[in-house]
Amino acid sequence: MQTHFDAVQLANPHVASLEKILRSCVHCGFCTATCPTYVVGRDERDSPRGRIYLIKELLETGRAPDAYDVEPLDHCLSCLSCMTTCPSGVDYRRLIDHARVEVETRYARDPWDRALRRLLVWLLPHRDRFRLALGLAMLGRPLRPILARLPRIGPQLEAMLRLAPTRLPARDVTEGPGEFKAAQASTKRRRVALLTGCAQGVLAPQINSATIRVLNRAGIDAVLAKGESCCGSLAHHMGREASALASARANIDAWTREIEGEGLEAIVVTASGCGATIKDYAAMLADDPAYADKAARVAALAKDPSEYLLGLDLTFAAPRRLAVGYHAACSLQHAQKIIEAPKALLRAAGFEVRSPAEPHLCCGSAGVYNILQPRIAGELRDRKTGHLERLRPDVIATGNIGCMTQIGSATAIPVVHTVELLDWAQGGPAPAGVVG
Repeated sequence: MQTHFDAVQLANPHVASLEKILRSCVHCGFCTATCPTYVVGRDERDSPRGRIYLIKELLETGRAPDAYDVEPLDHCLSCLSCMTTCPSGVDYRRLIDHARVEVETRYARDPWDRALRRLLVWLLPHRDRFRLALGLAMLGRPLRPILARLPRIGPQLEAMLRLAPTRLPARDVTEGPGEFKAAQASTKRRRVALLTGCAQGVLAPQINSATIRVLNRAGIDAVLAKGESCCGSLAHHMGREASALASARANIDAWTREIEGEGLEAIVVTASGCGATIKDYAAMLADDPAYADKAARVAALAKDPSEYLLGLDLTFAAPRRLAVGYHAACSLQHAQKIIEAPKALLRAAGFEVRSPAEPHLCCGSAGVYNILQPRIAGELRDRKTGHLERLRPDVIATGNIGCMTQIGSATAIPVVHTVELLDWAQGGPAPAGVVG
């Protein structure tokens, strides 16, 4: 792609790095075939190629984005399917991250949109606040039909109530901090940290419980580090970079204490959306001399459960012979490039794994995208759920709490985390709703 930056602009290292990414785009359009928003809307502005042109123009002119610019940028799910498809290796992730910071700092959103975004960033990363909000949302669920008809704010309010669970799990010891030691450790004690998480810790604490049991059976201790917080992905994807980096630094400090104390061989992250962000800490903090090296060390240790468990000698009981519809979370297959490990583990545990049509397309969750952009998210949810239901599975498995919530809101088939099925196959409790 031809660019038109002057020498003064290119003297800025950040602009120079983005200009190099822009020039790597060759206009081929392969990204349009796998971009969810382009697939459902067929609008060139809502394709990665269209957004790249827009970001280039904003960078070259230096002007502030307007409403016409912001709409397609807001429509991007950050699923990164375009990066999997791109034959030229365009680092679209850096471009859209930059654009979101520009929008957040230089564009005046309407009062409702601004208030909603601030509320979500204030609520979701904090378990106590989020738990209280979900309790109120459960009480408000009967009002969904009325709220949905409100002008402008109705669809987003309805989406929040629809996604709220019908009941909340009890508080769990996996909210941490704490350490869970294996009953029979190997000769050399092995130890990993486990991200407690924010939303997942409230919505589905059984995921970390199952992970700890699987790790302990393999002779591995699991620690929930003191001082660990939200991974920062929610704020990061809203362009609130200061907040995102503050969360990243808090986590890096917490895990560095464990690394330099008793040691860690991995940081296991059971929500793949969080894992994708933590693996990106090195890039996010590359310009911070106090954190660059520590961020790189933490990012290198971050592992998805399937990625880490595949390297262990796990044993399973008699096969359950259930059909599992496997949904590949975008943050796992596109951001982390982990595709086969979850399916291989499920097969090793005795399950029949079935993959849906269009496995590369997003389910529409994408953090809080399903609240901020309910129309597009609803189309993608229904498309994904339809493909999964046509598999006629006994259960749907995935590796991300956002996908579990999104898909689970539109199907009666149980939707569980992959590690819950692995734990069950080793003698742990059956996941909720699963019979076999």
